[in-house]
Amino acid sequence: MLELRPSCECCDKDLPPDAAARICTFECTFCAACADEVLNGVCPNCGGNLVERPIRPTALLLKYPASTKRIVKENGCPS
Repeated sequence: MLELRPSCECCDKDLPPDAAARICTFECTFCAACADEVLNGVCPNCGGNLVERPIRPTALLLKYPASTKRIVKENGCPS
């Protein structure tokens, strides 16, 4: 099951479970702006492609809540 991480690894923007976010196969998570404009759709951690993160239905968030663990790159993402 996806963690649904709560923030962008580049800019630390909050990403609630229903936010437009991008993830790679390892669930590295980025806001749409960083993923599209800074990273050009490529994960800086693994080199894989970034795809739209699915939205977990609200009713299932109660049973399967999103992660609260924030992961942020120390120096942000490369420009």
